[in-house]
Amino acid sequence: MIPSILLTLALAPSAAKQESFVEKLQGETASFKMVKIPDGKVTVNGKEFEVKNLYVGETEITWDVFDIYAFSQDLTDDQRAEGFDAKSRPSRPYGKYDRGFGHAGYPAIGMAFNSAEMFCVWLSKKSGKKYRLPNEAEWEYAARAAVQTEPSDLGKIAWFKDNAEGQTHEVGKKTPNAWGLHDVLGNASEWCVSLDAEQVTRGGTFLDTKDIVNFSKRVPYSPDWQERDAQLPKSKWWLSDGGFVGLRVVCEAP
Repeated sequence: MIPSILLTLALAPSAAKQESFVEKLQGETASFKMVKIPDGKVTVNGKEFEVKNLYVGETEITWDVFDIYAFSQDLTDDQRAEGFDAKSRPSRPYGKYDRGFGHAGYPAIGMAFNSAEMFCVWLSKKSGKKYRLPNEAEWEYAARAAVQTEPSDLGKIAWFKDNAEGQTHEVGKKTPNAWGLHDVLGNASEWCVSLDAEQVTRGGTFLDTKDIVNFSKRVPYSPDWQERDAQLPKSKWWLSDGGFVGLRVVCEAP
């Protein structure tokens, strides 16, 4: 069922542009920007949620950043040889994990929900901040940026089936929303925690047609996303057939 959403802002939309920070990793070789969004309230299916003191990723997390976590690039050779932190990091995926779409500057894709969550745990430890995946109410509140209607010119803001040529594209190349967030629709879909604490993606993908790429688009995890995974049980880190799934992080302000 598609959630019904009512947005209420406590601050003017322009206030979001006054606060942001850049998270720098690996000696500043990889970084991403977090944008402070206005405080407000959102009502989903009759239940009111408060969104307060929240930073949201300007873009989807890119391979430049995810590689550091997934492939232990922050560890020394000795630490890697000893299997340091191995239980909380992904095993190396089979094949070309970026699907040949592009790497530096492109959204990281194909990670399972557990992998996305553990990335946030790692990022929190690295930065000393509280990073996590957004819940559905937070995601839609941030994605809409106080806009109640669906976009009239989707091609201006999103990569989808009609313009993506069957692949993801470098993040930040389309027009951002009113709060400065890029690619909230299309490109890679984004892992969220559903309102009943389940695994769900939001925003639609580069494979979706124009009519289903919208702010209400939600797709729960499907076993089909790991159909070709020969492991039993299936990998808790990678989606063999989910090359359209990515993530965007949020950070709770002190």
